[in-house]
Amino acid sequence: MKRAVFTILFISIIFLITNKDNAQQPQTRRGGVMQTNTEPARPTDIEIVSKLEKPENAHRLEEKDYAGYLMVYFKDQDQCAYMAISKDGYNFTDINGGQRVFDGTILAEQKGVRDPHIARGPDGAFYLAMTDLHINGQRAGYRETAWQRPEEKYGWGNNRALVLMKSWDLIHWTHSDFRTDLAFPELGDIDCSWAPETIYDEDAGKMMIYFTIRYNNRNANMYWSYMNDEFTKLETVPTMIPNIGGIDGDITKVGDKFHLYYVSNARILHAVSDKINTGYASDPNKINPDRENTEAPNVFKRLGTDKWVLMYDIYGARPNNMGFSETKDFVTYEHIGRFNEGVMKGTNFARPKHGAVTYMTLDELKAVKEHWKVDINLD
Repeated sequence: MKRAVFTILFISIIFLITNKDNAQQPQTRRGGVMQTNTEPARPTDIEIVSKLEKPENAHRLEEKDYAGYLMVYFKDQDQCAYMAISKDGYNFTDINGGQRVFDGTILAEQKGVRDPHIARGPDGAFYLAMTDLHINGQRAGYRETAWQRPEEKYGWGNNRALVLMKSWDLIHWTHSDFRTDLAFPELGDIDCSWAPETIYDEDAGKMMIYFTIRYNNRNANMYWSYMNDEFTKLETVPTMIPNIGGIDGDITKVGDKFHLYYVSNARILHAVSDKINTGYASDPNKINPDRENTEAPNVFKRLGTDKWVLMYDIYGARPNNMGFSETKDFVTYEHIGRFNEGVMKGTNFARPKHGAVTYMTLDELKAVKEHWKVDINLD
């Protein structure tokens, strides 16, 4: 990588991010005023480590190995990220009682994280990528201005860093806060680095990251790059995915085709290609049936079936919620409602934002249940 200048936040010894005596109280906004919740904050119960030891039995997992689902999401109330698990793909239970697992105040330059995405790599590890951004940073006392840089030039939510984390057990994580603009000055004066996601590129033999870059407060497109094996930095200059003007891309390989769902004018659109990062042909028709503004599409498979689920963030709803549709052919879709307004249920949490789902083995589900003392039936 040329002139790789990046910010990597490593803690050299194993450090428990929060503890019961020193836990930050979650905050909410009421009437424009930040208020502290009365419910005691739980420890996140994850550990940041300087290096991961690859398990001896680590290997690439196939659909037959999986027994359930893992969802990551965030909340505007505290700009932190959460995890929920499910055995059946319909009923999701937050693993930490509806409280944060990834504390934005510790993990991000702007003291907040958004847009979490998680995927399994060819080594069986979990790859978590998030936007480094706190939209209420001024109100929370983290900066003196509404945004890091002037809004009139750089627009809403201007940020430049991506939070990158890797784990094999969802408890021990490496962590990097990567400044794309410093690592790649050839990108120029970018407005933002938003909504990173990852997918394994079979041809390159690398994890590929892709995310939104915006210029001049109007030109937003998706860019891709390859990651190092440690998942701490981008190794190649981000390159734009051509002919797709939009944000919040989500790529899924089905057979020999790549399906890209993305957002344009707050609508969910779909494009298909034979290649992972180029050649997409887009359908201009809106997929989601909602009247409210939407973003953050994410696709996952119902294990053991021929159904795929399109999940997305209905951020324009009051209160906000996640919407769901099912498809077998990626042409026709059956809308199956929203969390707790249809067959999809959130058993102990509400108002999740910008979520993503991947898969877990039964042993992994049991280990998470034990570590976080999750009230869930895995039989």
